[in-house]
Amino acid sequence: MIVNHRTADHDIDPLFLERWSPRAYDGSALDEQDVLRLLEAARWAPSSYNMQPWRFVYARRDTPAWDRLLGLLIPRNADWVAQASLLLLIASDTLMQPPGAAEAKPSHSHSFDAGAAWAQLALQATRMGLQAHGMVGFDLERARTELGIPERYRIEAMIAVGRQTDKSILPEALQAREHPSGRNPVDAFAFEGAWQG
Repeated sequence: MIVNHRTADHDIDPLFLERWSPRAYDGSALDEQDVLRLLEAARWAPSSYNMQPWRFVYARRDTPAWDRLLGLLIPRNADWVAQASLLLLIASDTLMQPPGAAEAKPSHSHSFDAGAAWAQLALQATRMGLQAHGMVGFDLERARTELGIPERYRIEAMIAVGRQTDKSILPEALQAREHPSGRNPVDAFAFEGAWQG
């Protein structure tokens, strides 16, 4: 199967090949209902003890919160994200209180669980004709302070979502990188029975 010049070695749903992380967005607005559809997909991600440790702070373009979130990005990210439709920050709760426990304890899987929520959001975006691009190029400390994120939460990433457009709107250096990337073969990261490599 080939999608976007990507080739799967094994039979999978084309959605997994269609999802990628472009930087060229058309600047169109996204209505609240579409944002809620994306977050609903994240809601159903699996998590340890069903604790759902992920938290999102988001801003739609052309709303008062947009400039606040956009201003947290490093300049080279802010330049292309300015044309996205939605910007989200994802954080995860480092503490959990399993059923029956008297107090909260450190969570081993908070980042893993938040990653599952992000993946489901990204796949829902693709299903809706959008694309999502995760990034860590932003000021984490300013994000914590300006968005009021408690210390117990680990700030994981920011995510731009939008409708893809022609790469010609990007600076030349980014145009050269604006294509779906390949992946390592399965046998490079999955080992039956024992660790290899």
